[in-house]
Amino acid sequence: MTTPLYDFRSLAPFERHQLAFQSFDALAPGEAFELINDHEPRGLLMQFGARHPDAFSWRVLEAEPGAWRIRIARVKAGEAAAAVPVAGGCGCGGCGG
Repeated sequence: MTTPLYDFRSLAPFERHQLAFQSFDALAPGEAFELINDHEPRGLLMQFGARHPDAFSWRVLEAEPGAWRIRIARVKAGEAAAAVPVAGGCGCGGCGG
């Protein structure tokens, strides 16, 4: 199965978080999606940690100016979730993170 890739850079900030959570909610355990964002999505990571603290993993695949690529997966039961603590918000000005 191909991992879906979503380019968030053309979306409004509130649409980015909404799409991320809709995409995550559609995943079965062990499945993942990737996103590309124009900044480090720290606020989104914090929201995932609050909403799904033991159910997701978060891996930065690329961290370039204007192109952050993140892989978000729904972990299988019994796997360790990767909730990375991050200080501060994402700085996008629209998500509250």
